[in-house]
Amino acid sequence: MPANDGVKASGMDQRLISPAAERNLPPLIEALAPALPGTGTVLELASGPGQHVTTLARRFPDLLWRPSERDPDKLASIAAWRAEAALENVLEPLEIDLGTTDWSRTVPDRPAAALVVNLTHVAPWSVTKGLFGGLSTLLQPQAAVFLYGPFFEEGVSPASSNVSFDQSLRMQNPDWGLRLVEDLDRLAIGLGFVPEPRQAMPSNNLVLSYRLTAS
Repeated sequence: MPANDGVKASGMDQRLISPAAERNLPPLIEALAPALPGTGTVLELASGPGQHVTTLARRFPDLLWRPSERDPDKLASIAAWRAEAALENVLEPLEIDLGTTDWSRTVPDRPAAALVVNLTHVAPWSVTKGLFGGLSTLLQPQAAVFLYGPFFEEGVSPASSNVSFDQSLRMQNPDWGLRLVEDLDRLAIGLGFVPEPRQAMPSNNLVLSYRLTAS
């Protein structure tokens, strides 16, 4: 997925650096801190360059963090960030394409939570459906899914910057664009998730949380 695109750190360094990741990490950590499980594995899907997972692993050392990506350059960047961090609680990245129907079979354990940052608006709706479909069979009961990014909400006047961003995305690809929170809620509920209170974030972003009730 094109989310979290970055630039090379320097020279032969395979690490990619995303300015957006640097900006959104502090408020994201604050939002996740009271909601993450105490132990277990957190699966990060569409991890991008790998900045998120190493920073989160330092902040939450009692959790195992498993990054994933489908793009080879980003997988190489995640591996480079992981090697540089040398953290025992960052697991080897998995190659996962959320556009496939059986992606969850590549995950070797049942995560206690899942994190998805800046994905749903830069991927077709079918990818979001595949995301929730796979997680509904993969996650442990009562596990939570956290989605960070810009969204539209019914009955809420959108920020002009989000409207412009949505228009620019749809010009790049008509299957992209900011998703309606209520559409995500309906999708998640149909697959056994319960929506939890959303959290407003800087730059007109949200953290959406869904908890799996099905076994």
